[in-house]
Formats: sequence, structure tokens, C-alpha cells
Amino acid sequence: MGQPLNKQLERQSLVPHIQREPHMIRKIVTMLLSLTFAACSASNTTDKVSLEEARTAHENGKVLLIDIRERREQMTGVAQGAVLLPMSELPQKQSLIPKDPAQPVLLICNTQNRSKATLDKLKQQGYQNIRYVEGGMSQWAAKGWPMVAPR
Repeated sequence: MGQPLNKQLERQSLVPHIQREPHMIRKIVTMLLSLTFAACSASNTTDKVSLEEARTAHENGKVLLIDIRERREQMTGVAQGAVLLPMSELPQKQSLIPKDPAQPVLLICNTQNRSKATLDKLKQQGYQNIRYVEGGMSQWAAKGWPMVAPR
């Protein structure tokens, strides 16, 4: 059915130019990678909140803080007033997470890895009011911030 793809491409003006100047390939690849990383970074920055911002918003009653660490991890202490919803129980108790855009929700785990993964799954299910806390409870504890026994 016609010429091979490489022969068809040779007829286009860009291919011979790139072949004559291989540094152009590096420039194009670098530019595309930069745009890709910038796009990924931009979308992720809106998904996370700093530990300091999370604490202030939580203590002022502006957000619902959900601790998704497992029960044994929560035994080391939790932020007072946080909703305790272990990640392993999430499928059965997901209805406890408000979907209302007027109710901001922050997910916190130990280091932020599980809360970010959970956020990604919830966003796929239509949640738009949720972010994760950067640093997690390990950093909360390292800062010496108040923690209480779970109830």
C-alpha cells in the first residue's frame, strides 16, 4: 500500500532538517519533557496542602481532617478532632467522606504517600473537595504539635 513510513516522512520538510542537525532532537525532547513536568507539577500543587496550613485550617474548623493511618499507627497519637478512617476500612466507609464542594477535606497519613494515593482514587470517583497533607503525621509529631489518644 504505498511507500514505507520512513520514506513518507523523508518527503516532509522536518525530517531532513532534523537529520542534518541532530542537536534539534535534543532541543525538542528537552522542551517536551519540560512541558510534561511543568504540567504534572502544576496539577499536583493544588492537590496538596502544607502541614502548617492543614493544622491552622483544622484547628479553626475550616476543614475536615481525615486520618487514614491504620489503627495501630493511630495509637501513637492523632490530631484532636480528626476523623479516624483507616485506609483499609475506606471501601466500606467511604460514605463518611463528604463530596460536597463546600466542605473541604484533608487526608493525612504517616508520610503523605497513602493519602496522596487515596486522593487520586477519590478524585477518579468524582471527589473535588479533597487534598492531602504534605509531610503527614510523622512530621506533625516531629514538630511536637499536640496529639491525643484515639477514640
